[in-house]
Amino acid sequence: MKSYVRSLRAPFLAGSIVPVVIGAATAFTAGAFSFPSLLVTAAGVAALHLAANLLNDYYDAAGSDPVNVRLTPFSGGSRVIQNSEVPPWAILFMAIFFFILGTLAGIWLVSEGRPLVIVIGLLGLFAGWAYSAPPFQLMGKGWGETVIFFAFGPLVTLGTHYVIAGHLSLTAFLMGIPQGFFITSVIWINQFPDYEADKKAGKANLVVRMGPAPSRYAYCAMMIAAFITIIIMIAGGEVSFLTMFSFIAFPLAFKAMRILWKEYLSHEGIVPAQALTIQTLIAHGLLLSFGLFLGKALGV
Repeated sequence: MKSYVRSLRAPFLAGSIVPVVIGAATAFTAGAFSFPSLLVTAAGVAALHLAANLLNDYYDAAGSDPVNVRLTPFSGGSRVIQNSEVPPWAILFMAIFFFILGTLAGIWLVSEGRPLVIVIGLLGLFAGWAYSAPPFQLMGKGWGETVIFFAFGPLVTLGTHYVIAGHLSLTAFLMGIPQGFFITSVIWINQFPDYEADKKAGKANLVVRMGPAPSRYAYCAMMIAAFITIIIMIAGGEVSFLTMFSFIAFPLAFKAMRILWKEYLSHEGIVPAQALTIQTLIAHGLLLSFGLFLGKALGV
């Protein structure tokens, strides 16, 4: 059972649940809130995320994972297939099961008067499938990072806001951009230890295409861009200045960038930076949501 649970890579759910919280916060600022809708949305998004994780393990088991010896707690897959703990067919079955659960959550939301969930949900489902599965396998063609950016950032915040508030919102879409940068940074930094294996397997993600040393600049740019986006939105009058609470997370981001810059060739030395990247994503998103809630409560 532990192997099956480990195959889910559930800790990475932060990458999809935190944007749901942000979307709920933007809906609250628009004067709307529904806990049942929030709960079903979170469950549906989480199910699609778990399905994508499982599908990624299933296809990487025949790709880069078998030749990957630079493993970390955050990269290299769950290894349950490679260690013969769970058969590949079971991983595929679990992926399909969670895709069905996510679809059922979407059907419920549509029945509650949210027809655009069909479009948003299908985009999310397509992203989770096309990232790893043929014929697209975007993860190895230089498009995976872009898909992750939108699927785990603006798409989730916009979708959650729509489900709760009943209308689309440019602000909700824009508020997903920082999370898009952070989740892409998570994927990006995890590609450093996998670089040699990905290159051997022909998995040409952007880190493989650019090379590890230049890829450090892109990682730092994304981490900084997530914070700059908030300043731009405040200046444009999109959100309250209280969203600056999110900058409390900047020391985590700065530490992650500093570690990666020095340890990018060490799959052991990079581990703290991998952890800090996820921590930055969580802290920034929750603090951002707090700023939105507080801004609405105080009328600023």
